[in-house]
Amino acid sequence: MAELLGSVWWLIVSLGVLVTIHEYGHYRVARWCGVKVLRFSVGFGKPLWMRRGRDGTEYAIAAIPLGGYVRMLDEREADVDSAELDQAFNRKPVWQRIAIVAAGPAANLGLCVALFWAMFVVGRPDYAPVVGQVDRIAAEAGLQPGDTILAVGDRATPTWSEVQMALLPAALDRDDMALQVENAEGHARTRILPLGRLPENFNQRNPTGEIGLTPRHALMPAVIGRVEPDSAAWGVLAEGDRITAIDGSPIRGWNDIGREVQSLGARNESAMIEVERDGERLALEIKPRLTTSPDGNEYWALGVNSPSGREIPKDAVLRHGPLRAVPAAFAETGHQARQLFAMVGRAFTGRIAIENTVAGPVTIARATNAFAGQGLAWYLSILALLSLSLGILNLLPIPILDGGHLLYYLIELVKGSPVSERVMAAGQYVGLALIVGLMGLAFYNDIVNNLVR
Repeated sequence: MAELLGSVWWLIVSLGVLVTIHEYGHYRVARWCGVKVLRFSVGFGKPLWMRRGRDGTEYAIAAIPLGGYVRMLDEREADVDSAELDQAFNRKPVWQRIAIVAAGPAANLGLCVALFWAMFVVGRPDYAPVVGQVDRIAAEAGLQPGDTILAVGDRATPTWSEVQMALLPAALDRDDMALQVENAEGHARTRILPLGRLPENFNQRNPTGEIGLTPRHALMPAVIGRVEPDSAAWGVLAEGDRITAIDGSPIRGWNDIGREVQSLGARNESAMIEVERDGERLALEIKPRLTTSPDGNEYWALGVNSPSGREIPKDAVLRHGPLRAVPAAFAETGHQARQLFAMVGRAFTGRIAIENTVAGPVTIARATNAFAGQGLAWYLSILALLSLSLGILNLLPIPILDGGHLLYYLIELVKGSPVSERVMAAGQYVGLALIVGLMGLAFYNDIVNNLVR
């Protein structure tokens, strides 16, 4: 329940900020161009709060916090008094109408830059881009535990999150990728990941796992939280023991235990397990037992469980000073915009699974809540991405959206006269059908990603 309420709260807050800035862009440029604004509303439906400004504009907060609008004086929507004809939107030159319509998406893009700047200045805590374990393609490329990934292609990766974001598009395109790494001894190397060998149906939500890269922070310390009664470890190992080696093989984290135990069990042999207990190093003999899981699968087990609720502390920060953060924010906005357009292209060419294309409100709400729970900088980063997405989405040449209106005005510039009302009406129906289809896909993805899985 707490997660649900938190998700709803952060969704409302985020949409409120993004929509307000978007509509303020329309409002501000409209006023500069001499257009009378009748209402500036955050949300749809019945107003919960409203007041009239000195300029005659009604400012409102409505009941449905899933959007907003700016209503301008326009002869196409209602009769206009002859004394106010010069303030009507439709009477303004086409270049002014283009500026007013484009101002909303532009405001979102500007907000994105500002939010990225704030994120860099605050500093986003993260994990160092250090490899903990390798297999599959990563092992073939020569990566080793302890390697620090400095860059993926030409993109620097100061944190593990940057590694993940840089590897995702390359994995989707199955393009071989050069990694600049530094090994544990401090020597720089270039490793080529043969991403063309990824299977067609690989898990697109976990590209690093499919590649065979496990980060150091994902390797939970091999500290025993509980020993199962009457198990192989009962009376041998104890709660709080830190396993350092099994049969001479070093144990770096909890994930290493299972692999070594299965290998030991396959030989049906006893072996020495080295542990640290109360500051002492002990070597204890143990033999795994064949165990059956609830789903009927058999596996070798010691009978030990990891501690629950343990969070690995973050050991890296993505941060710039106030001046250095300015070009970094512009660069990040440009990079993310290119990635967003590239994702749209992959969706149309089928290189990305349909359930990973458009996020619905449930997915966005849960993601926003999760990011907000990690601190201010993480919330600023997702708010920046949402603002960028909203700005670019509205620029798509779909009637009803800002981009559709801009398309009409560009046609007007070329042909020298406005698009006919018949064409505009037909475009509205087409645009409505496209938007409904897009919303349907978003809700479908919500169901698949949050209810079915």
